[in-house]
Amino acid sequence: MTATLAVSPVRMGKAAVWALGMLAVATGALESVVTPTLPLLQRELHMSPAEGALLSIVLLITGALVTPVAGKLGDRYGGKRVLIRLMAVVCAGGLVSALAPNLPVLLLGQILQGAMVGALPLSFILVREHLPAGESKVAIGTVSGLFVGGGMAGTLSAGPVAEGLSRHWMFALPTIAVIGATILVNRLMPHDQLGPPDGTRVDWPGLILLSGTLITLMLVLALAPDLGSQPLVFGVLIVVLAAFVTGWTAVERRAASPMVDLRMLARPAVWKSCVLTFVICVGTSVPVYLVPQLFAVDADGYGFGAGATEIGLFLLPGAVAASLAGPIGGIGARRFGSRAVVTGGIVTMAAALIALAAVHTEIWHLVLGKMMIALANGLCVTALVTGTATSVDRSDTGIATSLVLVTRVIGFAVGVQVSGAILTAGTPAGSDVPAEPAFVTGFVMAGAVTALSLLVARTLSKGVKE
Repeated sequence: MTATLAVSPVRMGKAAVWALGMLAVATGALESVVTPTLPLLQRELHMSPAEGALLSIVLLITGALVTPVAGKLGDRYGGKRVLIRLMAVVCAGGLVSALAPNLPVLLLGQILQGAMVGALPLSFILVREHLPAGESKVAIGTVSGLFVGGGMAGTLSAGPVAEGLSRHWMFALPTIAVIGATILVNRLMPHDQLGPPDGTRVDWPGLILLSGTLITLMLVLALAPDLGSQPLVFGVLIVVLAAFVTGWTAVERRAASPMVDLRMLARPAVWKSCVLTFVICVGTSVPVYLVPQLFAVDADGYGFGAGATEIGLFLLPGAVAASLAGPIGGIGARRFGSRAVVTGGIVTMAAALIALAAVHTEIWHLVLGKMMIALANGLCVTALVTGTATSVDRSDTGIATSLVLVTRVIGFAVGVQVSGAILTAGTPAGSDVPAEPAFVTGFVMAGAVTALSLLVARTLSKGVKE
């Protein structure tokens, strides 16, 4: 493709900014509908806890793979063009999810929907391209806030829609909103005005091998509870996983423009941040999966018999805490340094996880524990990204922070899948309900792993303070 010469970008109007905001609300809502309704989906589609865990993370995994590619394609072919095409994939995924008759089709829909994760950074690129610096900061903040607001709206509305209409409509309604917002963005957003190509290439081999690695890893974790009945399949998957990891490592080391620059991991500041991010996200993801499951357990046992609507309400304080954690973490990192914020977050998270293992007999125990964990996770990740960004050369900022963000997705996916495996292994034969000790085991394991990360946190530099 031959790019045109660079010209001054056309300024976008307020209507275009609000169209991006509407798109952020709609995608945020579509992204968040699975979490509060996962117990309902497991019942209707006859899923095991491990299969439910897989459903809850495939969108995130797709997003981690799509985001770096979307950025490079946007630089080459234009942000608007790539954004519209990504949203077409998201809309297709939403419709597939809405019409899905079984788990495999629903998984396909969620995989397609994962393209939305790459759309938000592209919208930021468009805002920066078509607005002055001061106005672009306001617009980016507005779009980010609306995405979070859309996520909260999805968390609250998914349950009533699924219970009042059907699970199909909880995907269909936000998908219709995404389609409408995408049409508005296409009509109102100025056309792309490309400069000369920068010569960067998409690392397709690295992308394919990383996709295979993550998918195989999730399958290994999902099959772990049935190891005794399928040892041969499990062994083959382990071999395939090792082959994918070996191949991906070799390709990334030799690639001129790697998807993930593994050489950056040799720097202490970067590998420490990646280790901490992985461990912290494993700890966070365990209650993200276990708490809604515990809410849904029959009240005649040890649970609360909550429906999807009630679960959405119970999860809302955690979503609010997570939305506040980013700004608070950034302020704390500047004032006290990254190490202090990360250490405080780890201590808070470990204490909350152990407390949930010991005491979970009242709804407020779970609501408060989930809220503290969400806040602590946001503080830690924000401080780690900030500390990593300021510990490398300016030209390496994108590479270093992308390593941390990819590690975040892997940690979250591993934690959720391990939680599903624990519940599956802890479900008595002939029953659909895990035994209570399975939940305790999950919380204790997450708390212990999180606490051990203090050994790495204490070796961090204090970070940049202003």
